[in-house]
Amino acid sequence: MRLRAFAMLVILTMIAPTLSGCFGRDEPLVEKEESVFDFEQPIANNTFYHFSNWTNALEMSADQLNLSANMTPMWSLGTYYGTGFDTFEPTIGITSSGTIVFTNHNGLGMGTHIIRSQDQGQNWEDVGPFLSGATGQVANSNDPYVYVDPWTDRIMKFDMHALAVMFVEWSDNEGESWSLPFPASGVYTPQDHQSIASVPPGPDFSGPLFHETIYVFCINTGAQGPIGAFCDTSLDGGMTWEGQVAGWPNGVTQCAGLHGHLIGANDGAIYRGNPSCDGPAAYRSTDGGRTWSEHTIDTQHQSRGHEIALGTDEASNVHALWVATDDLPYYSFSSDQGETWSNPLMVAPPGVNYTGFPTIAGGADGRVVFGYIGESNHSEWSGYMGMITDTYAENPLITTVAVNEKWDYLDETEDCGSVRCGGFGDFIDVVIDDEGRPWIALAHNIYNDEAIIGTLSAGPALRGPLEPLTELPLGGPETLKL
Repeated sequence: MRLRAFAMLVILTMIAPTLSGCFGRDEPLVEKEESVFDFEQPIANNTFYHFSNWTNALEMSADQLNLSANMTPMWSLGTYYGTGFDTFEPTIGITSSGTIVFTNHNGLGMGTHIIRSQDQGQNWEDVGPFLSGATGQVANSNDPYVYVDPWTDRIMKFDMHALAVMFVEWSDNEGESWSLPFPASGVYTPQDHQSIASVPPGPDFSGPLFHETIYVFCINTGAQGPIGAFCDTSLDGGMTWEGQVAGWPNGVTQCAGLHGHLIGANDGAIYRGNPSCDGPAAYRSTDGGRTWSEHTIDTQHQSRGHEIALGTDEASNVHALWVATDDLPYYSFSSDQGETWSNPLMVAPPGVNYTGFPTIAGGADGRVVFGYIGESNHSEWSGYMGMITDTYAENPLITTVAVNEKWDYLDETEDCGSVRCGGFGDFIDVVIDDEGRPWIALAHNIYNDEAIIGTLSAGPALRGPLEPLTELPLGGPETLKL
């Protein structure tokens, strides 16, 4: 037995070097490089951290990222909540107390109503305005529109009736009661594609009969009359209007009339997006909508449609988003009232190749959210929000979330992004509340054009300190009610 044990020991000694080559090497362990994207939770498959031109930030080293402090990435996740109401060309607004209002399209006889949530989109109710029973004060609306004045919290409901007459109604108590409908002025017919916004008055606009803010609306007059948007001004909160004027400079040819949503800035300027004859453009008024100047944003990436989306941030920077003829979204901003613009960035995340329905809103200085619908294979459309927390950076980081899972797509029309499509109609809308949370108005066309509101369940605050938002519960298809 002792001889056998000794023989085995000799054999093991001889083959040990060979075995060590098979089972391990005396090499140092390679430590995984720490990453700013190492969050406590895994990144969801519908959240993207990227730069322009589909550049995936997760595939870059720390040296390549070159992130400023204001670009510190935060774990983000999108979601949406159903409302139980249908919509068409959805617009939304949020008061300083957090009340969300959303347009509900009821058709002939019922009129457009406003639906309201006072618990961050979890529950919704119809707040009218009512004439009798469930009937609206305005019997029909071809284009519903709602806007919340950020300086006064007035909820402005703006309806276009039969392509001929527009009515303004408002609420100063979060939708509890409403004014009577006041007719807005008209020049040419048809009146179409109306949009309304407010702006703080300058020193030339003051008096006992003046409202705290100036209201301006613009409309497209269609084929009859001159091509281009016409605009009007109200100094008394929407009760009376001065009369429509051309929304472009004298002597400047216009090649399009349809336009994006109006937006006012803290510095007193008001803007709307519109294609000029040279490319996507911003039109600016500094006298309450009475005269306008034209500022082409980009001549290299022509817009595919009329929706040149503009937003302003707290520092009065102007932010623009449009979908170009290559079907992709482009972003640019201006710090001098539209006189000059940053180099356009293509802001779709990796894998998104077709987009439509651009919308944008500004938050704190240099922070912005933009929204659109997008897809990769021409049949399954999702709702996207992209966020930049440092637009001044040479190469800003973009955090993009889809508010829906890929299998829970919002529309299956092949060319939905470039044609009028279900509840999307001609446009969608995005805003940022006082907490800094973005909210996007969408329609779930697969589920009876139900109005849905997308948001961040988690992500960066776009106002105030740059810190994570308070997390909200996940929504999704189980919240749909129609």
